[in-house]
Amino acid sequence: MSDNGFEAVGEFYAERGIGAAAGAGERPAVLVVDVSRAFTSSAYGVGADDAPAVPHIAELLGRAREAGAPIVFTTIAYAPGEDAASFAAKVPALRELRTDDPAAVEVHPDLDRRPDELVLVKKFPSAFFGTHLTSYLVQRGIDTVVVTGCSTSGCIRASVIDAVSYGFRVVVPEECVFDRAEEPHRANLFDIGSKYADVLPRQDVEKYLLSHARGDR
Repeated sequence: MSDNGFEAVGEFYAERGIGAAAGAGERPAVLVVDVSRAFTSSAYGVGADDAPAVPHIAELLGRAREAGAPIVFTTIAYAPGEDAASFAAKVPALRELRTDDPAAVEVHPDLDRRPDELVLVKKFPSAFFGTHLTSYLVQRGIDTVVVTGCSTSGCIRASVIDAVSYGFRVVVPEECVFDRAEEPHRANLFDIGSKYADVLPRQDVEKYLLSHARGDR
């Protein structure tokens, strides 16, 4: 869809009461979905070379650490003999992601993950499904999840919808999410911004994080 097409749909949605700004809460956390070396390399079927979002995510994480906001990473991988059931049936390339492959299970080195930052190895699209992410956030009093990573049309979208469903406010820094192809990225980012999250420039999200700095983690 062209920019004019998105603009027209946005105007139509606004007339129907769809796409309002939800706003963010007082206690944010940052979620980084599946930014591993496998997802940023075309050597893997799920990957895309030179994902431009990675340096943007790294910058955002720097501000989040200054603010003391909790940071959670996910990766996706399967042990020998383990399968992703219907997910892998639809996306057979997922079977390349093995738990004994560091490129699949480790966070991309450019994101400089700290030892106290949680990594969840998930099996399905949403960062919330089959993990203890919800309880981790609730225990820390988090009311807003800043969602970054990949892919916009898959695991980002699924994680955003689950976050909203669990009652969190959701913010997506637009430069900090990416996909393997531009068309599904743009279409899904538009839809996420229309129905589930506030999609904002990265610098605005950084200002928000710093304005809610906290001393505890």
